[in-house]
Amino acid sequence: MSQKASPVNQPSSTGAAQVDLGSLPEWNLSHLYPGMDSEAFKSDLAKAAEECKAFAEAYRGKLDGIARTENAPQVLTDVIKRYEALEDLLGRLMSYAGLIYSGDTTDPVRAKFYGDTQESLTAASTELLFFGLELNRIEDEVLDTAVAQAPLSHYKPWIEDLRKDKPYQLEDKIEQLFHEKSVTGRSAWNRLFDETIASLRFTVRGEELPIEPTLNRLQDPDESVRKDASDALAKTFKANLRTFTLVTNTLAKDKEISDRWRGFQDVADSRHLANRVEREVVNALVAAVREAYPRLSHRYYSLKAKWFNKDKLDHWDRNAPLPKVEQRTIPWNEARETVLSAYSAFSPRMADIARRFFDEGWIDAPTRPGKAPGAFAHPTVPSAHPYVLLNYQGKPRDVMTLAHELGHGVHQVLAAPNGALMAPTPLTLAETASVFGEMLTFRRLLDQTKDPVQRKAMLAAKVEDMINTVVRQIAFYSFERKVHLERRNGELTADKLCELWMSVQDESLGPAIRLGPGYETFWTYIPHFIHSPFYVYAYAFGDCLVNSLYGIYERSNEGFVDRYFALLSAGGSKPYSELLAPFGLDARDPSFWQIGLSMIERLIGELEAMEKAA
Repeated sequence: MSQKASPVNQPSSTGAAQVDLGSLPEWNLSHLYPGMDSEAFKSDLAKAAEECKAFAEAYRGKLDGIARTENAPQVLTDVIKRYEALEDLLGRLMSYAGLIYSGDTTDPVRAKFYGDTQESLTAASTELLFFGLELNRIEDEVLDTAVAQAPLSHYKPWIEDLRKDKPYQLEDKIEQLFHEKSVTGRSAWNRLFDETIASLRFTVRGEELPIEPTLNRLQDPDESVRKDASDALAKTFKANLRTFTLVTNTLAKDKEISDRWRGFQDVADSRHLANRVEREVVNALVAAVREAYPRLSHRYYSLKAKWFNKDKLDHWDRNAPLPKVEQRTIPWNEARETVLSAYSAFSPRMADIARRFFDEGWIDAPTRPGKAPGAFAHPTVPSAHPYVLLNYQGKPRDVMTLAHELGHGVHQVLAAPNGALMAPTPLTLAETASVFGEMLTFRRLLDQTKDPVQRKAMLAAKVEDMINTVVRQIAFYSFERKVHLERRNGELTADKLCELWMSVQDESLGPAIRLGPGYETFWTYIPHFIHSPFYVYAYAFGDCLVNSLYGIYERSNEGFVDRYFALLSAGGSKPYSELLAPFGLDARDPSFWQIGLSMIERLIGELEAMEKAA
């Protein structure tokens, strides 16, 4: 896919309304490979299979012996470097296939290419399974002695991280079976979900729309449009409940089997281990947010209902723009400059990194039929660079999404020098740069806004974003817990899933939101439930953390930028507690979460004060 501009200042094939966003960029994936049928891709795919096999033949069954030799630090380092290079190669191939597929998940050619690549790489990487398992079987004293010496000490963070998985590892043949069957198990159900969501069409006022433009209409200034969009979503979701129920039941059971074999006690413990965060820390976060529901979401939506002259807001009004506030479409170039100027005011270096995404073809922005919904920043591999996918439609929230994903991208660029093994960031810190990027952009726009009506609208939009990031995501986490716990007692019916969904939504949104018929099906389209069980609390973790970080930056920003870049540049080479220490923050302190939540309260208080002054 070569880089090109997509004109969207005319009606699209989806029937979306005519808007003028300017020319939206499409990413240039030739930075990874020239094409699906390219010799470079085929050659690397064959190379990956050959080198994985050669690696296994060279080292399987020999790591313990190597670790006991006098030259162990140097030899083990050479082995790990060879393994890391293979991880980078495998990651490059799979990243390319995944990005190609996300461009149009309904295209059978792309779907086959993605599926075939996934199968090939699963088979190749099966040869590498022994490596981590054998490293973890080396006696602690023997390995600790080797790791304490250069050059192996460079990989000490990765080895220490790897050894945290030791209690949950299984016998080699079982690990191989789990790995190989993932293609026809979890991965297959993930793909079914993606292709189902991408193929759904929603009839709104005679127009057949994909999911992204339909969800976008929930932010339309016209309430009747919002209601029609909500009804269309509910109708199509209900028609497909059987499929979504089966996918959810199957994946929940699949996870239960894996957790049981590995010895995880709680339904979310495997996620906590992957995030390298203690269960107690997450429990404290969840408890703090749920306790704050009345002070945050309940309080805000009660205020918003008054702005709409209603006792209660219907669920389709939850993210509605404020009444009597001009809603303008924001062209792409303005969105670009808004984010880059906000980043530059914080750090010219940060803006320079973000600018590369625009200038070098790393962003895919248009909404297209079949394109993956939502937005993401894909890190690919350290030998390449990240890519950002958006579905840009010119809403203010789209600008914040751009700021969010570019924050991820900057983080990924900075972490890449750590190499394929230590660049990936645990989810505890993965949302830090993204949410911080949003905050920088919001604060800059707010400082430039003098009109009280527009300022109120901006504050309200930010509060809603924070509620969506903190309250909504913890409600999602609560829903997932209920689903996975209930699944242990047998299959859940569609009605039961809808009931569990409504229970957490009612609790989190509060009495000022009327959850009408149809809303009970809205759990069906949330991709995190399918792709990354219990991922969602990372958003709340990141938002509360960033609120605390931003407060420190506002109070005393001397040296803050350097410390912030050190945090991002560490990637996964240090635990989150060590990275937060220079800022005087400790997420293990239960009171820590109140710092972040209090910022949301202050913004709501500012809106209430504006209301009284009006």
